[in-house]
Amino acid sequence: MDDKPVVVFDGVCNLCHYGVRFIVAHERDHLLRFAAAQSAAGRELLRQCGFDPDDLKSFVLVEDGTARVRSDAALAVAGHLRLPWRMFRILRVLPWPFRDLLYDLLARNRYRWFGKRDSCIVPTAELRSRFLE
Repeated sequence: MDDKPVVVFDGVCNLCHYGVRFIVAHERDHLLRFAAAQSAAGRELLRQCGFDPDDLKSFVLVEDGTARVRSDAALAVAGHLRLPWRMFRILRVLPWPFRDLLYDLLARNRYRWFGKRDSCIVPTAELRSRFLE
């Protein structure tokens, strides 16, 4: 695998699906790659970072040899977006326990509030090169 940052996300979560689509639509540098947590590549990357692939409670951003989770991952991804979305990085000034409390509330209820898919996201031919399999 190359050194481009990778977003590992819950491939059956509707919120995560829409999140990936949002990132792709608003990304400024087109560096991010994606792996569903349920894919072989996603599971292996999670294991390498010390996470249990069967108990994923957050999406993971692996960048520069560091795995970020929860609100830290979300704000790091915001740094890859175009304006005005990049400005959400300012939320780093909030204490991480508060940010993660809000993140955990959303993550815990993501299936109930946004639904769940029967299968993982299937990228379009145009985006297939950005998804690890």
